[in-house]
Amino acid sequence: QVQLVESGGGLVQAGGSLRLTCAASGLTFKNYVMGWFRQAPGKERDFVAAVSWSGDITKYGDSVKGRFAISRDNAKNTVYLQMTSLKPEDTAVYFCAADQGFSVPVTVPDAYHYWGQGTQVTVSS
Repeated sequence: QVQLVESGGGLVQAGGSLRLTCAASGLTFKNYVMGWFRQAPGKERDFVAAVSWSGDITKYGDSVKGRFAISRDNAKNTVYLQMTSLKPEDTAVYFCAADQGFSVPVTVPDAYHYWGQGTQVTVSS
């Protein structure tokens, strides 16, 4: 059974930082593109970042470029999202997702096979 478990969310002031962690089990982690998405109340799920199997190719949503960094540790079956210079508009539930269909990062939620339960990030002004 595939499980993706996110952690590291919380409440932070604008300008602060958080690091999200997604621990994967039940899959051959190194064969999956890993992504982060977020969803604010009443809005669609938006692409945040994704990383290729080996970690050498990354892609970011326009609103987080230069502020967020995605990385992975295949030995630990874990993917990270380092978030800096946080803004109130970054407030959302952040989801980790795994995609086996592509070898390079993709931005479309429907391409991802497995999802975590999400972790709340709240940025106060």
